[in-house]
Amino acid sequence: QVQLVESGGGLVQAGGSLRLSCAASGSIFSIATMGWYRQPPGKGRELVAIITRDGRTNYADSGKGRFTISRDNAKNTVYLQMNSLKPEDTGVYYCNTAPGWIFSWGQGTQVTVST
Repeated sequence: QVQLVESGGGLVQAGGSLRLSCAASGSIFSIATMGWYRQPPGKGRELVAIITRDGRTNYADSGKGRFTISRDNAKNTVYLQMNSLKPEDTGVYYCNTAPGWIFSWGQGTQVTVST
């Protein structure tokens, strides 16, 4: 079973940046389309960015122009660079396969953007 471990979250002021990492166990990672999801307080989980195994990317409107998803298949790791952060980006961020998730969810990493 693949395990996902997210890290890199924190408290940042609006306009700041964070780089999230997701380390996955298991060789299946290298062939999976992966995504970053976020769950704002009191809301459901939403997909914010997706990357195919060969590096093609797509973003939700909320993150276009500000977020960059990337991956290192040799390290079984996917990243999310977030710039120009806004308070509405606050939430717990998770990675998983996308657009449908098939792995068990990790613990996520909390991102809090203050005004």
